[in-house]
Amino acid sequence: MVHQVLYRALVSTKWLAESIRSGRLGPSLRVLDASWYSPGTRQARKEYQERHVPGASFFDIEECRDTTSPYEMMLPSEAHFGDYVGNLGISNDTHVVVYDGDDLGSFYAPRVWWMFRVFGHRTVSVLNGGFRNWLKEGHPVTSEPSRPEPAVFKATLNLSLLKTYEQVLENLQSKRFQLVDSRAQGRYLGTQPEPDIVGLDSGHIRGSVNMPFMDFLTEDGFEKSPEELRAIFQDKKVDLSQPLIATCRKGVTACHIALAAYLCGKPDVAVYDGSWSEWFRRAPPETRVSQGKSGKA
Repeated sequence: MVHQVLYRALVSTKWLAESIRSGRLGPSLRVLDASWYSPGTRQARKEYQERHVPGASFFDIEECRDTTSPYEMMLPSEAHFGDYVGNLGISNDTHVVVYDGDDLGSFYAPRVWWMFRVFGHRTVSVLNGGFRNWLKEGHPVTSEPSRPEPAVFKATLNLSLLKTYEQVLENLQSKRFQLVDSRAQGRYLGTQPEPDIVGLDSGHIRGSVNMPFMDFLTEDGFEKSPEELRAIFQDKKVDLSQPLIATCRKGVTACHIALAAYLCGKPDVAVYDGSWSEWFRRAPPETRVSQGKSGKA
């Protein structure tokens, strides 16, 4: 087997600060603020307008998704994604660095990292530590809007990194893929409700393993080391040498599993884009497991 050289999935705040200071931002290096917060809490675009990493553009995940889907945060079409990121000055030759402002250090940035990869873009990185640590370390911020020159981005969907409802349903029988759920334990078990939504009971897909994405991050908001990440997978008896599907509620924190595995040298984790949001509404009741009141989600 040919060993694949992986592009760096993380860049440090120090590296990005030095890149900005030395004038490297432009068509070959773009920075995106991919923050998103639950309605009624923080306002991501407003916070971006008040302060952001110099030169960063705001990536609005509410705009860059399939707005016709009944499920949450589904991928946009190739054309939609290509037009959207092209208008942010990103071409197929751009190194993209993504961050968000979540208090955890990283929440939505890995989703956008995965979106670029699933649309065929290799040179994309997450800012390790996020905006939280950018601020903590005293790096510069600005309120100046970014106006990058539009570029051409040709998106090519990599179906190997994406799984559909039908494929996950088939996998219940074939068991070709390990299925890992990144939500908090209570939501996975069905003992705690899904936040900010009505009509979606908690629980999990039969046969899935629970690996809460917060476990991949340090208390300071940085990604744990590859050695620590490997130990987490081993502890859950997830074999990184075998096929793996990541799921969550809406395909966002599942991307933390894809990122963690990538940092361990496994770049081929597929994300079930519809995740629990779709599964709960479409799957046979016997495939939905819950310790909640009804016993089935």
